[in-house]
Amino acid sequence: MAYTTIDNPELYFQTKIYTGNGSSSHAITLDGSEDMQPDWVWTKGRNVTYNNQTFDSVRGTTKSLVTNENAAEITISGLTAFGTDGFTLGSDAQLNNNGSTYVAWNWKKTATAGFDIVSYTGNGSNRTISHSLSAVPSMMIVKNRDAAEEWTVYHHKNTSVPATDYLALNTTGATTDSNTRWNDTLPTSSVFTVGTSGVVNANGQKFIAYLFAEKKGYSKFGSYVGNGNADGSFIWTGFKPAFVMTKVTDAADSWTLWDNKRDVDNVATSMLRADTDQVEDTSSSYLVDFISNGFKWRSSDGKQNGSGNAYIYMAFAENPFVTSTGIPTTAR
Repeated sequence: MAYTTIDNPELYFQTKIYTGNGSSSHAITLDGSEDMQPDWVWTKGRNVTYNNQTFDSVRGTTKSLVTNENAAEITISGLTAFGTDGFTLGSDAQLNNNGSTYVAWNWKKTATAGFDIVSYTGNGSNRTISHSLSAVPSMMIVKNRDAAEEWTVYHHKNTSVPATDYLALNTTGATTDSNTRWNDTLPTSSVFTVGTSGVVNANGQKFIAYLFAEKKGYSKFGSYVGNGNADGSFIWTGFKPAFVMTKVTDAADSWTLWDNKRDVDNVATSMLRADTDQVEDTSSSYLVDFISNGFKWRSSDGKQNGSGNAYIYMAFAENPFVTSTGIPTTAR
């Protein structure tokens, strides 16, 4: 059996760095080896305190949700079109201020790569909702589109009983126990369950859910324990990462965001946060190596490597450790 079924991750995930020009129509072309029409685009200003803006092809263009706020969906002149190999921006400064620098993380919705976007209307009662992954979700991110409610995150390695717990993407908070978020019920290969909480299932209100299933050699949704040392923990993924997001689960601290385009060499120093509008942080307090089969921390900060702290992560590949034809990747 082949190590992976996804030899070229750029068919399904790409990072793009760009500079805004302030125009009403700024076409952004992805620069991977393959064309990719994105279905979920997450942008963040790097040198300016702009929000983490997200758009998807299910809700449609110009409809933004902000990961560092609990705000309801808004309509802005942000992302105005999904292209065959990128997207087009309007003049909104959060995404396209003249001269400001940005990063955009882009995912394609397909069961092949283990990513689905599900829109549903709440009914206030414990219920199941269908998805199209044909695999059990490893991570789910849910947002109420109509009301100011926190982003709710399920991660299969959050605790030993992950369906009883949740994290909030827009806050630094530690894991919280609640039977009204997932109704203490694990997702299956065909459905996920939401409880009675208005955060995930308010009667008559609209919701969006981003669901991820792990694909060997392409994506990994795991956990690790920090060692509090500059010779930090090594986390095996089975691929050279293109993107990593982490969160400490037993303490209050930020969701950290790393990628292979803002830092093309080790040691990587350019960190952004999902829960704040802060600019890119290049402090020596936050250092990581992307290597051929995972990532290794080079700092002891509690955001990603506190001594004895528990962490979860989501990661996507630049290259699988070994392709389906047996070709190994190399460290950078």
